[in-house]
Amino acid sequence: MRLKQTVIRVCATAMNGALYAVLGYLTYLGLFTPVIGVVRFWPAVVVPGFFAAVYGPLVGGLGAAIGIFISDMYIHGNALLSLTVGVPANFLGFYVLGLLAGRKAGRLEVYGSAVFLLAVALLSVLLYSPMHVLDATTSIVFAVVSLVSMTSILVVDRLYPEFSSFGLASVAGLALGSAVIGVGVWAFSQFLMLPSGEMRLPVQAALIWFIWTFVTEIPFLTIAVPPVLRAFFKAYPGLRRVSKT
Repeated sequence: MRLKQTVIRVCATAMNGALYAVLGYLTYLGLFTPVIGVVRFWPAVVVPGFFAAVYGPLVGGLGAAIGIFISDMYIHGNALLSLTVGVPANFLGFYVLGLLAGRKAGRLEVYGSAVFLLAVALLSVLLYSPMHVLDATTSIVFAVVSLVSMTSILVVDRLYPEFSSFGLASVAGLALGSAVIGVGVWAFSQFLMLPSGEMRLPVQAALIWFIWTFVTEIPFLTIAVPPVLRAFFKAYPGLRRVSKT
């Protein structure tokens, strides 16, 4: 029985990594962080988000790490940047997501996730005025997407109560991964050239990368994954993990 579960997890990890790499490459649309570039638009987070929720943190984290490395090699080709920033960010983010998705979330935790997204929306506005780091259009888009994601968490809690923990898991995991990317890419730029050709970017760049990564990925997790999970577990109820308190 244990051998069978191990084989399933290994296969799921491989499938997670392959789908993440391929779907990511096909859907990033050539879009990168405004002004400073490097970090790309990445709706493919739905793939490791799904696998982490179904098969657990290790499958989610390892598959995401493998997938992001493969896609990085195709898109920017900087293995060192990928191994020091992209790989650990994806592993940690989706490991945490898978860990928390398997636990029961109380109403306070759900509301806490919504408040965090509200704070991100306010921060997005502040990056335009008074900080003048982002232009008005980008700032407004970031704020609106954050508010939409906040609403989606509350809607999921109401319509998909069995997956109420997924909103919390998505916010926590993605916030961690985005922070690693923001700080990691900035730190990398202090010593080595980025794929964009830039070096020694100011510390504000870390904040922009964090906001960009989090805001552009969170709605795909909170809106798209819960209904897919419900359909999947309806078809394969035996694969559902028992939630822990």
